[in-house]
Amino acid sequence: MGNVLAFCEFSEAALRTSARSCVAFARQAAEKHGGQVVILLVGKGAQAAAADAAQYAGKVVVIDDPGLEKYTAEAYAPVVARAASAEQATLVASVASSVGKDLLPRVAGLLDAGMASDVAAILDKNKFRRAILAGNAYSVVEVGSPILCVTARQSEFEAAQPLGSAGEITAGEAGDGDTLGAEIVKVETSKSDRPDLNDADIVVSGGRGMKNGENFKVLEELADLLGAAMGASRAATDAGFVPADWQVGQTGKIVAPNLYIAVAISGAIQHLAGMKGSKTIVAINKDAEAPIFQVADYGLVGTWEQAVPELVAEIKKLKASQT
Repeated sequence: MGNVLAFCEFSEAALRTSARSCVAFARQAAEKHGGQVVILLVGKGAQAAAADAAQYAGKVVVIDDPGLEKYTAEAYAPVVARAASAEQATLVASVASSVGKDLLPRVAGLLDAGMASDVAAILDKNKFRRAILAGNAYSVVEVGSPILCVTARQSEFEAAQPLGSAGEITAGEAGDGDTLGAEIVKVETSKSDRPDLNDADIVVSGGRGMKNGENFKVLEELADLLGAAMGASRAATDAGFVPADWQVGQTGKIVAPNLYIAVAISGAIQHLAGMKGSKTIVAINKDAEAPIFQVADYGLVGTWEQAVPELVAEIKKLKASQT
């Protein structure tokens, strides 16, 4: 019997949507391990998100320390490992985000734990199903160590809903803060009023068929009208049309919004692996044989130059009629 420690990412005073997917996985794992879910919040300002996190688990451990303002795996991994030991966790979980994929293997090393990454389902306390071959097949992974570290694929676990009552909130210690010589020299971030790609309910993505970065402004107008996040195929980001952090796909971000609009994206297998879990998929492509239409709920064969401006105009009319 052991607890499940869920490392949860947060934004200001709330858990990220992706973190709630981690909680959903942790609840399933806790049933197998016979313990409770303990949410772990780490970083400067973590205390602000504690009340929100307490809605989703019986216990929340908060490690709010100025020295943890900027994430590095070297600084965070010992903190998470110590918390896992303190909470008698037999499984440490994170969503398979860029942070989770970077952090959990290091935590596993410190705990001498086995690692299962990017899992899609939990079959038993130490047995998991995970996607392989860009999501076209699944393998079963069994971990033999007493303690396990697992990253869960966000698109496979519906975001957890609040419990009936708030859990206990306790403060943890950051420890000595040894970063093994690693230090952050400079951080470059892009500010946007749009939702984060991993948390958005709607995503508008463009592909290489958009021809250049300037043409993406048409998609950005559509995204802003819908309150959507912007995404792109790898071909578009590799070509320099848009920033690399917009990339959706096997080597980019895995998303599962309520609505995914794919414009001028052919639907290569690597891209489909990152978005085919979306609730509703709309595809606009001039090639009627494009693979994207095989997964789309709604498809429009036509050029983006005609279709997207018409769509934008109709949405504006609808919004104007509602005011």
